[in-house]
Formats: sequence, C-alpha cells, structure tokens
Amino acid sequence: MDILMPQLGETVTEGKIISWSRAVGDTVAPGDILFEIETDKASMEVPATSAGVISDIRVAAGEVAPVGAVVAVVGGGGLPSPSIVPAALAPSQPTSSASLALAQPPMSPPVKRDLDPFNAVRTPERNFGPAALSSGVRVTPLARRLAAMSNIDLRQVQGSGPHGRIVANDVRTAQTSAKTVVEAPSAAASSANISAGATFEQVRALYDDVPHDEVQLDGMRRTIAKRLVESKQTVPHFYLQAEVELDSMLAVRRAINEAHQVKLSVNDFVVKAFAQALMRVPGANAVWAEDRILRFSRADVGVAVSVEGGLFTPVVRSADSKSLSTVSAEIRDLAQRARERSLKPHEYQGGAAAVSNLGMFGVSQFTAIINPPHATILAVGAAERRPVETADGGVRFANKMTVSLSCDHRVVDGALGAQLLAAFKAIIEEPLLALI
Repeated sequence: MDILMPQLGETVTEGKIISWSRAVGDTVAPGDILFEIETDKASMEVPATSAGVISDIRVAAGEVAPVGAVVAVVGGGGLPSPSIVPAALAPSQPTSSASLALAQPPMSPPVKRDLDPFNAVRTPERNFGPAALSSGVRVTPLARRLAAMSNIDLRQVQGSGPHGRIVANDVRTAQTSAKTVVEAPSAAASSANISAGATFEQVRALYDDVPHDEVQLDGMRRTIAKRLVESKQTVPHFYLQAEVELDSMLAVRRAINEAHQVKLSVNDFVVKAFAQALMRVPGANAVWAEDRILRFSRADVGVAVSVEGGLFTPVVRSADSKSLSTVSAEIRDLAQRARERSLKPHEYQGGAAAVSNLGMFGVSQFTAIINPPHATILAVGAAERRPVETADGGVRFANKMTVSLSCDHRVVDGALGAQLLAAFKAIIEEPLLALI
C-alpha cells in the first residue's frame, strides 16, 4: 500500500517531512504514527491506515515532497490470520517451525515498479494548476481545467466571482476573446481592453493611423522589463511612508561643505543614514533565498542611477562603517561609470536594500519597485518648505521630505519595516549620528 503526502488545505501543494516515527522493516497497525509533516499552513502527524510492514521509505526526514507523492510503502507482513491457517497447522496438531515453513505458501518478492515517486499520482500542479495564482487570486477547479484545455493564461483573466475569484464563465469569455483576436485582429485591436500580455501586432494595430517610430529594445531595457515584472508578480510588496525634517541635516551639510571644501549631497546623507538604520534593525538587513532568509553583518546599499535607456543600481559596500565623504566619493564614481556603461558585474550585484531618489526632479513622493533579491528600497522625494505646528500652538516652516519604504513582506513584516523607517528618520533628524 502506497503512503501519500496528504493535502492540508486547498492551496497547499507540498509538505516537508519533519521526522519518521517508524523505519523500514517495522510492523505497523492502523492508527500508528508514521511520520510528522509541516506545510505552510499547518503541521500534523500522519497515521497508518492499514496493518503491514514498512518496505520502503522514499522521502527522508527534512525533504519536501508535493501533495500526492508516494512517501513510503507498507506491504503485508506477519503470519496469516487464524481463519486461513490450513487444518494441518491447527493448534491442536503440534508442528515444527520447519513444517510450518513448508506448509505456508512462499511469499513472492515485492514487485519493483519503475515509477517516479514524485509523479505516481496526479498532484495539484499537474491537475490543471494550483487553486491560487501568485497574485493571490483564487481559481475554481472547473475554470482551471477549461483554461488548461484551451491554453488560456489565467493571469490575463479578470475574475467575476466573490473576491475576484476566477470562475468557469470568465475562462469561457476569455476563450471567446482569444478566438475573436485570431479571426478578426482588426476588431480586437480596436478594443481598449488590450491585456498586458498583448502581442506586438495587437498593440501596433491600435495605432495604425498614428505617426510613430519603433524603438527596438536593447539588452538593458529587456532585462529591466523582465526583472520588474517578476518583482511585482512574485514579491509581496507593501509600503510605508514618513515625513522627515531636514533643517538640522542641511545645517550640518552646509557647515561641512564650507569648512572642508567638499560637496556632500542630501543623497549622501540619505544613503549613509539608511545603511546605519539597517544595522540598527538587523532583521531588515536581509534578503529572501527561496527556503530561508539571509541576514547580513554589514550594510551594502544600492543607489539607483538613471542612465540613457535604463537604470543601474551600483552597490556601496559597508556603507554603514564608511565616512560620509567616502560614501559621497564612491557614489559619484559609481554613478559616472554607470553612465559610461563601464561598471563591473560585482559592482551592481548583491546588497540587501537600495535607495531611489527623485527629489532632484521635483517629485514630492513616490513608491519604488523592489529590486530582487533586495528586501527593501527607500524612495526619496524632494525637500519642501512645509508648515509645522509649534509646541505653543503657533506655526513655523521647516524643510521636510517624504520617504516611502517598499518592503518584501516575506522578509520584513509591517512592524519591522516601521522600525527601520523610524531608525532612518531619527538619524536624518539628528545628523551628527551619521558622523559617528
């Protein structure tokens, strides 16, 4: 009898075996605990449903298997039941162990079946896909089957069921639309409901009567497009915002620039402060690595640099422990070589977080897309004079800017992100901390 990996929820597609309570050769009875599993939803002990002897364990402790996979095999074992013992072997007739062995029919060796244990049965992935898309939208079983049979991409289907659930009628509507595109491309092109996955011909047909130039994508723009789409589809973003007062920081910056004949920018202070904030909140100084989280003992911060036709994010290594002047010099050097397309791969790879500053373009506030595998990115708006209430009820004006922190919820929870943003705000508003 095959022992299968059970499903502990509609959207659960795999489970991890934590430990085995039995080993190969052990005899089990119905109800005996065989192993313990853990999924993203729950943990439970799995009992045997029939008596026998464990003849094979196919998934060891610590390994992950999809729902429906054969994890062990329990075969028949032990002596035959009294009801089928031949009369010659009845208890009233003494027998030797040799005669018992002769009277008992020989057991045939177990048949070796050439089966892939992970594909012995149809798992949810093979059975027309999972019940929930990566975006969280749920799909009914019939809708999944219709979509698989008609080669319909469910990510392009708008759900009309409760909470946006995709139902069979939605797929049938998508089938009709797809058929219309094939049979009457001009009619489809005239529709305003072109999906994000529309072909070049479909999009161009919309603008046949509009003068335009076709700009071929280079490798950078293709990579940016691919990575940002993957980021928004696979990374669960959430956003936090805060207002930061800059008066003290601007005063320190002015004093340093005048006294030392340097040109520290607001962005230099931002990068340095963000790096120090990551060290104050070490749980956020981390990245997602599929089945675990990597936390770092130094703060490597990427700095978004706009170049012709795209964007580079070179990384300032150990920005938390470097002086402001060193951070400033590195940023200028990296930005210059980014615009010259002369950066080496190790100079724009890695890091746990990034800073994107559009304040110099007059942008008041915005949210940025995380650059995987980073767990956070800080979007920095422009410094503005804003009214602030004083302690005595009066009004004064202060230089303030709005910053938005985008977080990967797999790594950084809401409270942790709030702590990181608060630490950044504290350092910026007390800029002498950035000099320590």
